[in-house]
Amino acid sequence: MNAGRERPHPARVIAHADMDAFYASVEQLDNPALRGRPVIVGGRSNRGVVTSASYEARRYGVRSAMPTVEARRLCPNGLFVAGRMDRYVEVSRAVRSVFESFSPVVEPLSLDEAFIDLTGSERLLGPPLDVGRAIKRRMRAETGLAVSVGIAPTKMAAKILSDMSKPDGLLYLGAEYIREFLAPLPVERLWGVGRVTLRKLRAAGIHTIGELAASEPALLKAHFGSFGAHLHQLANGIDPRPVIPDWQRKSYGEESTFPSDLERGSLELRRILIAHSEALGRRLRSARVRARTVTLKLKLARPLGEGRYPVLTRSFSLERPTDDGVEISSVAIALLDRVREPDRIRLAGIHVHNLERSEPRQMGLFEAAAQPRDSRRDRLNQALDSLAKRFGEETVTRGLARARRAAPTRREK
Repeated sequence: MNAGRERPHPARVIAHADMDAFYASVEQLDNPALRGRPVIVGGRSNRGVVTSASYEARRYGVRSAMPTVEARRLCPNGLFVAGRMDRYVEVSRAVRSVFESFSPVVEPLSLDEAFIDLTGSERLLGPPLDVGRAIKRRMRAETGLAVSVGIAPTKMAAKILSDMSKPDGLLYLGAEYIREFLAPLPVERLWGVGRVTLRKLRAAGIHTIGELAASEPALLKAHFGSFGAHLHQLANGIDPRPVIPDWQRKSYGEESTFPSDLERGSLELRRILIAHSEALGRRLRSARVRARTVTLKLKLARPLGEGRYPVLTRSFSLERPTDDGVEISSVAIALLDRVREPDRIRLAGIHVHNLERSEPRQMGLFEAAAQPRDSRRDRLNQALDSLAKRFGEETVTRGLARARRAAPTRREK
């Protein structure tokens, strides 16, 4: 017996599970007439943006975040469908339930993807590939949808593998092969390598992850500061970030690009802000969180060239966090009234930040009398949420609250 020797820690086993073309797949699931056809979810006006595209549409080159005009040009026979966020959130709950049936340590990244820590579960669940197959089978049985899964010893490698396994695939990588796997991949596969960083890396003659791994750390620090050391570690397969089960998203957002530019003082713009505020209130209450900061986002209809437009943001922090759409819309409209730029508005959105948990609490004896307005509003919101869940979000809305909603904002990866 080697009583004095530490037992080695087991290699981490992390799965990244990502639903395939989630919004488009839900539309095809609910409407059999759409199955096998090029479905494009998102804004249908010439200024709209693609939220999701089925794999039949992707064969034509259609991708998420692509302008609708470009998607129509590439896929003239595409079937454009307006998004139904309440339905996607409903299916997302079932997706999350499947993930959590395999591990209590699940870190959601968005409605349709999550990291799952499977470390130490082999005795109970079997080898990693068997677990991956079981996740895919259960997802299909519980939701009717396909999920792609990547399994690796690090979060970054697991994410890359799930991307490479799409659609409806499964890939597994052992710890001993991670550097060999990463080396030939293009450097933009790494987390954090956006357009600016990619341009700098290419200017330095670095095109693959292997070239980045072999670069001098001092050279990377000179070009990228402390971020250079982080990139060097990732390129060498070093990614100690754990799967965090109680991760809290930092913000929620709703925004729309308009078919035609709107005047800043128009009733239609206020109508849209109210609708987005109501949607945000429902999402906050569903997640049992409240927001302290409200940010208004406006894209001005003043072309800067190359498809770019100036973007303005205005923020305000409340004394008490809120999950009430009326309060959010009041702040957003007040922020709108502070804008002095004369330009018409091309896009408007609302984001809420500084989130806090909505812990249930016992009311004091005199508190209900002291705050009757808050109490009545909470009861009204609960009733509206119940109706929306049962009959759809458009069943009952507050006055003026009508707008076509864009997809929920997603966490940066």
